[in-house]
Amino acid sequence: MNLIEETVASIAPLDETAMRDARDLQARLTKPPGSLGVLEEVSVRLAGLAGQCPPPLPEPAAVAVFAADHGVHAQGVTPWPQEVTAQMVANFLVSGAVINAFAAQVGADVTVVDIGVAAELEEAPGLLRRKVAPGTADMTAGPAMTAEQVRRAVETGIEVARDLHGQGAPGGVGGRPPRTGRAPGACSPGTWGSPTPPRPPR
Repeated sequence: MNLIEETVASIAPLDETAMRDARDLQARLTKPPGSLGVLEEVSVRLAGLAGQCPPPLPEPAAVAVFAADHGVHAQGVTPWPQEVTAQMVANFLVSGAVINAFAAQVGADVTVVDIGVAAELEEAPGLLRRKVAPGTADMTAGPAMTAEQVRRAVETGIEVARDLHGQGAPGGVGGRPPRTGRAPGACSPGTWGSPTPPRPPR
């Protein structure tokens, strides 16, 4: 059994009692039903994960930002040069980004993971160099990643989460820098059942 299979097998079902209690709590709050949108369901799922309602705040919390470049950048899906990715990473590392401000509000540490930045990044505090490849391939010309690269990337995410948990963080949030990632995200639904890759939005 590989790391991904072990991780999937270890995921327990959500606690139905805690989720029912969370929905009951939402129904008793002084607000129109559903007015908080998806946040209401997030609170229910968090209760299910924690096995209690309300779910405890993760203390200390951790944020992991996974940075990489998309090969589809060559199609002009963003006006920004690819070099901006490395600059964004540098900004994360000096606490100059919005995610750093959000994390500071809850006392969370921010770890930046180079999972596939095209540029070579120098060692720096808070940076984990786990590069699978120097960016993905252009998804309009073929697969963006090989199956092996996908496996390594997913396993890296599992390992980073496990390590942060081992350092005392009971809960965490993962994310990516917002730039050319919007194009693959927009194209993903169009690939379901389609043998040819769709053109990215410009």
